[in-house]
Amino acid sequence: MYIGCHLTISKGYEEAAKLALSVGANVFQFFSRNPRGYSSKDLDMEDVEDMNRILKEKDFGPLLAHAPYILNFASHKSNIYGMAKGILGEDYQRLNSISIPYFTFHPGNHVGKGSEYGIERIGDALNEIITGNETTMLLLETMAGQGTEVGHTFEELRDIIDRVKYNELVGVCLDTCHIYSAGYDIVNDLDGVLDEFDRIIGIDKLKAIHLNDSKMEFNSRKDRHAKIGEGTIGLEAIKNIINHPTLKELPFYLETPNELDGYKQEIELLRNATK
Repeated sequence: MYIGCHLTISKGYEEAAKLALSVGANVFQFFSRNPRGYSSKDLDMEDVEDMNRILKEKDFGPLLAHAPYILNFASHKSNIYGMAKGILGEDYQRLNSISIPYFTFHPGNHVGKGSEYGIERIGDALNEIITGNETTMLLLETMAGQGTEVGHTFEELRDIIDRVKYNELVGVCLDTCHIYSAGYDIVNDLDGVLDEFDRIIGIDKLKAIHLNDSKMEFNSRKDRHAKIGEGTIGLEAIKNIINHPTLKELPFYLETPNELDGYKQEIELLRNATK
């Protein structure tokens, strides 16, 4: 089982890998730069090589980078749209240069322009960013549907992917809290949800899972993560998710409201729950 959590790389990639080991993780997620700002640090290739040595020695699964929250690829404002494309493009090429397998991002908010407009803008942005020569996959994150978010339905994600020329480099990161809040009943009908995903998008496009419980009720359209087993999804449903034949080989990344000790406890709990 590949399971880990979100870690900071403020002290470097090697240190993040060591932190992952300290909590029992064999994958981890990190922000590609300041999650709520614009700043980024130059790559230290020696640090990257030291991290890769640890990943190889300890048989880690695929790492997942996460784009900053401030990016909006569905915006009608040229400055916001241009900034989003510039930052994602720069980070995408940097991550590709150090062979990070996956890079996920929130598709964006159409801010009253309509989902079709947002889908078109997101697809056009990805066509500018992806050259077809990369190996890193960009993963659209499933959203909860707050406000004017694009990407809370499988149909919207499919329509974005279909607009991308090199869509073999585009996949999906499924967030359990988000899709539950968006109205996909992974508690009572996990098989049905996965069948729907396969029918609309294709299960081969599902590359990673953000494993979170939810503080909100089903179909609330609100994004509030809870610790594993302390939310409305519940521990039994999460056990079903990590043991499902379609999902169990995928990497799971915790984004629960925890410090390192809490992540360590959750990872141990989930490992003990695997069949």
